[in-house]
Amino acid sequence: MPKDDFRFSCTERVRWSDCDAQGIVFNGSYFNYLEVAQAEYFRNLGFVLYDPDGRRHFDTATVKATLEYIAPARVDDLIDIHWKVERIGNTSLTTRSEIHNRASGDLLLRAEIIYVNFDSDAGVSRPVPDDLRTLIETYENTGRIISLDELPELSGLARAAPGEL
Repeated sequence: MPKDDFRFSCTERVRWSDCDAQGIVFNGSYFNYLEVAQAEYFRNLGFVLYDPDGRRHFDTATVKATLEYIAPARVDDLIDIHWKVERIGNTSLTTRSEIHNRASGDLLLRAEIIYVNFDSDAGVSRPVPDDLRTLIETYENTGRIISLDELPELSGLARAAPGEL
């Protein structure tokens, strides 16, 4: 997928603790990078994903993760994590991600992760709020970020401070 197909990306530096004895990023560490990108994506849209009060409205649980490892990253590399919501179902979000080496541009990893909006108190999935669907679809289709003030269904979500990204 061309990088231009992703409206959002963030950059991370590979830490020594991310690597295995071979000196390359341990396969499980990529899940951490993808989780950082997920949180930053929603912060970019205006809210904090891991806020305890906000979790009453929207909280994700991973139900499927497919990662394709293409090339290794090494300690101190800068990596660009491209992240997008590709599809919104009734209760689920299907995301696509790619991780590229910033210096070389080489593709390191492709991922598809499916999350459900999860009610942890009841232990069940729940519908994706319509206003969240509108927020994500508008961003993915046009690049425009709708103010949360225009989306009353999302009033319970903690706001990301301007410039917090």
